[in-house]
Amino acid sequence: MKTQRTLLAIAAAIFVSMLGAGAPDAEETSPALSPQALREIAQVEAEIDRIEAQTAERLAAPPDNQIQQIELLGKLMLYDKQLSVHRNEACAFCHMPETGFTGPVSELNRTTGSYPGSVRTRFSDRKPQSHAYAPLSPVLHYNPGQGDLVGGNFWDMRATGRRLGNPAAEQAEGPPTNPVEMGLPDIACAVYRASQRPYRALFESVWGPQAFAIGWPGDVEQVCDRPGPPTAGEPLPVHLGPIDRGRAGTTFDQMAQSIAGYEASAEVTSFTSKYDAVLAKKTQFTSQEQQGYDLFRGRAQCNTCHRDGGPGEDPLFTDFTASNIGTPANPRLPYYAENRPDALGYVANPQGRSFVDGGVGTFLIRGHLLSQPSAVDARWLKLAPDNQARVQVPTLRNVDKRPYPAFVKAYGHNGYFTSLKQIVHFYNTRDVL
Repeated sequence: MKTQRTLLAIAAAIFVSMLGAGAPDAEETSPALSPQALREIAQVEAEIDRIEAQTAERLAAPPDNQIQQIELLGKLMLYDKQLSVHRNEACAFCHMPETGFTGPVSELNRTTGSYPGSVRTRFSDRKPQSHAYAPLSPVLHYNPGQGDLVGGNFWDMRATGRRLGNPAAEQAEGPPTNPVEMGLPDIACAVYRASQRPYRALFESVWGPQAFAIGWPGDVEQVCDRPGPPTAGEPLPVHLGPIDRGRAGTTFDQMAQSIAGYEASAEVTSFTSKYDAVLAKKTQFTSQEQQGYDLFRGRAQCNTCHRDGGPGEDPLFTDFTASNIGTPANPRLPYYAENRPDALGYVANPQGRSFVDGGVGTFLIRGHLLSQPSAVDARWLKLAPDNQARVQVPTLRNVDKRPYPAFVKAYGHNGYFTSLKQIVHFYNTRDVL
């Protein structure tokens, strides 16, 4: 029986690779970055600079097609480190193409699981999700037939899409002002920084000349150089009048929609894996891949949640619902040690080692949204108990994509697993061992 379970785990992992929670008992981890992590981070930053510079060359002769213009804008902003408080962290820092648009630092995947923000001593409580195929997630809604919430972005679905009609755009609005990510104190800072960038003219051409017609206060540079969060007494530290504040909000939405447009483009959401070639009858699975696929669709029932296509469905390898598979807490997360004020007085995790990630359930209870409170349906509150500790089912596309064979990828919402074999074995044995 044990041999059969092992074979099941191996075969399923082979197929998946072809696709292109309580507090820990361990001692608190340190948020300090190791020399190896720093070296790898520097390499990623250099690659981000290279991609940004190469992409910026297209501004000299931008495309005529507006959709392509939006995609170009989105890519430029995704790789723009200037949109972080210390001008050192682009959105792409956690979402690089060589890893399927998820975490590109092997040493962090192996050790911490989560990634540092622009303030390098601040780490998130979760691993980066891939943003490939994320734009295909529907606006968050309740499916009474399934008895499930479906859609949204983020592990906890809090980017519902109900305000902008686009979950990926609402997701893009989260990191710029998240204190443990890009760390700006005000969304107006992202707009101000964008107004100083080479893509301003293209942005105004796409979204209108009013986009950056904002009367900026004289201290905007100093305010935007201070890491968030803002104080409770001054939640909007960039002092703007009502008209300028509204305009900044609209432009911030347009920035996010541009990023989502790029994420939805064929460059990111490409449907070019071997699986797609098999569907198109351009190639065939190897015998091992076919064994894995047969298990995936059959006895293992992986495709119950990781949907591989059907009538009227794209093969997205997720159903955009949420599940709690029992992933253990990750004792390597530096977040558990962020229970004391940092050098700037910020406490990321007041609960310390008592922190438990409530996932979708906590989002429903707190109404912890990126947009307006009206973006959540009040009737969902009753769903919170059943959704406690659930996280969104991730796509399996690009799940094994890595720049070289020894590169470590992290799996699970908190990066607890560091190989496909580990997470498949866990899923295969969690209820029987």
